[in-house]
Amino acid sequence: MDGNTLTRQESTARPDEVATYQRLLAAAPASLGAMFVDRVRSTPDLQSYLRRTDSGEWLPETWNQTGVLVTELAAGLLGLGLRPEDRVAVAAATRVEWIHADLAILCAGGATTTVYPTSSAEDVEHVVSDSGSRFAIVENDLQLAKLVDLPLEYIVLIDGEPPAGAGDRVLSWAQLRERGRAHLDSDPQAVVRATEAVRGDQLATLIYTSGTTGRPKGVRLSHSSWVYEAVAQQSVGLVEQSDLGYLWLPMAHSFGKTLLAAQIASGHAAAVDGDVTHIVTNLPVLRPTTMAAAPRVYEKVHAGVYAAVRAEGGAKQRIFEWAVRVGLKASALRQEGRPVTGLLAAQFALADRLVFSTVRERLGGRIRFMISGSAPLSRDIAEWFDAVGLRVLEGYGLTETSAGTFVNRLGHNEFGTVGLPMPGTSVRIAEDGEVLIAGPGVMQGYHHLEEATAEVLHDGWFHTGDIGEITERGSLRITDRKKDLIKTSGGKYVAPQQLETQFKVLCPLAAQIVVHGDGRNFITALIALDPDALRAWATARGQGDASFADLARSPQVRAVVQAAVDALNDRLGRWETIKKFEILDRDLTVEAGDLTPSLKLKRRHVERQYADVLDGFYR
Repeated sequence: MDGNTLTRQESTARPDEVATYQRLLAAAPASLGAMFVDRVRSTPDLQSYLRRTDSGEWLPETWNQTGVLVTELAAGLLGLGLRPEDRVAVAAATRVEWIHADLAILCAGGATTTVYPTSSAEDVEHVVSDSGSRFAIVENDLQLAKLVDLPLEYIVLIDGEPPAGAGDRVLSWAQLRERGRAHLDSDPQAVVRATEAVRGDQLATLIYTSGTTGRPKGVRLSHSSWVYEAVAQQSVGLVEQSDLGYLWLPMAHSFGKTLLAAQIASGHAAAVDGDVTHIVTNLPVLRPTTMAAAPRVYEKVHAGVYAAVRAEGGAKQRIFEWAVRVGLKASALRQEGRPVTGLLAAQFALADRLVFSTVRERLGGRIRFMISGSAPLSRDIAEWFDAVGLRVLEGYGLTETSAGTFVNRLGHNEFGTVGLPMPGTSVRIAEDGEVLIAGPGVMQGYHHLEEATAEVLHDGWFHTGDIGEITERGSLRITDRKKDLIKTSGGKYVAPQQLETQFKVLCPLAAQIVVHGDGRNFITALIALDPDALRAWATARGQGDASFADLARSPQVRAVVQAAVDALNDRLGRWETIKKFEILDRDLTVEAGDLTPSLKLKRRHVERQYADVLDGFYR
């Protein structure tokens, strides 16, 4: 089958998880909207969500309060003429109202078209047009401006009032709720009937891929996919009803959406704030027990701790470095399933009291575990967090598989892997190393793109485009993207993600690195610096007033980066080593189109932007 023949490399969830999954699935409702209704009935007085006010206070609401609000919004949409599977575009940052809107759409029988708030007007037009969305719910005037000229029947504005001259087509959030109450007065069972009529195979969500390799494609995900995600995550026993989750990930992304499904199933409370600048200040105030993030967040925490330690210097730095060495030894024993005893146990207890407890307090002091997904997490970073008493469980999934496909478990955490499949999901490795996935989480297909769907869905197996292998313990290890593998002109293959992940650990000033060399005779790289880390480094050396560009060009910064490149090269085969590199005079950002909203690198975009620099390496 030319690279698609299946090998015997397979993996499954644990038998006890599969048994729990089958029991829970048998009792599960047909749709995510119905699951939400069940949650409201079961635990009406428990907290559902907390929102952050402009003054920094956190206001809670109960499941019953959420249920009333969602019902009013759903009735409002039905009153506007929403029909089963009609698409409603939601363009807003992560906030409680995003969740209210999504649940209202699902309970009314519609389907949510997710729109990243950072999307350009051109991309928004493509998503709204391609999805065939009839209505839209937008966060503010900025998002309204992107959609107001599009052929939408109604637009609902979450913040503020409709602008003058907008006419009856633009409604405020309050006006939609008012219409909903009026609709319920005339037909009290309207939302109940709509929710009960939803089938599992009906479209629930249309998520447009992040566009790392071209124009975004609409991924069609059914209600049964989200019910599967909710039940499967419940089956592995990670979250509990007593947990407090911290949800800041983009809700327009499948990673955020799968966390929402699990939260509804378990009924735990979630604090919601999509402003990433608040993460550091929110954690010690909220004191969450669980959190999910992209690897970049864990890298920044790691770099921030080390920057603070280096600024202190002296005895405190020596004690910190000793403590980490002790913690890593203890972590290595735990990974082997061996107890930490004797002198090492005593040393670890002292290290924990002097150092690790302080690090954990910076994250609120109550974290049971954290999830890392959306991009590869460095094993060094995972082991460091484990050393200080913070468990990071790496997971894996794609938009096309409803995100939650693999995850390490609290009792089965194999560093350097993305863990075991979720119960109900099957995985196989093709002869060319490609990871193939089958299960209820796999998409229905790409919207209006039958040929593109046929390219990746064969005989029930989704071809991920990722290269991986199954470990002896049954975990999946992702080694690279099939299309990202670099083949030099000498015929050698290089996996750029592996180099990039390792480098960001070795270089405290780096935010991103783009390894390049396909068809070239050696490997080169573009390196972007982290503005916060660079500023702290410069301030400590009396250069705090220098501009980002000036610092990026300075010999001192280049020496730091060169030392990290040399350290990386020492780990690599000769054909993999980075022979030349350029430090960019700016960071790579979502706003500039360099990264996806889930912080994945748009490799081809960056290479096009810096084509002259890359070509110059080889002249």
